[in-house]
Amino acid sequence: QVQLVESGGGLVQAGGSLRLSCAVSGRTFGDAVMGWFRQAPGMERDFVAAIDWSGDDTDYLEAVQGRFTISRDNAKNTVYLQMNSLTPEDTAVYYCAARWGVRIPPVRWNEYDHWGQGTQVTVSS
Repeated sequence: QVQLVESGGGLVQAGGSLRLSCAVSGRTFGDAVMGWFRQAPGMERDFVAAIDWSGDDTDYLEAVQGRFTISRDNAKNTVYLQMNSLTPEDTAVYYCAARWGVRIPPVRWNEYDHWGQGTQVTVSS
């Protein structure tokens, strides 16, 4: 059974940083493409970042480009999202997602098979 467990969320002031982690178990992590999404109250779940199996190919929401960095450690079965220069607009529940069987990480949430439980990120002004 595949499990994704996020951690690292919290409350931070505008301009601050957080690093989210997502630990994956139950299937070969190195074969998965991974994504991070976020959902604010009353809003749709939005793509934030994605990474291929090797870590060489990444993609970002334009609004986070240059502030957020997605990375992975296949030896630790973990994907990370380093978030810098946070703004109140980044406040949301952040979810990691996994997909096996593709080379290019999707940007649509409904193309991922497995999801974590989410971690709250709150940025105060």
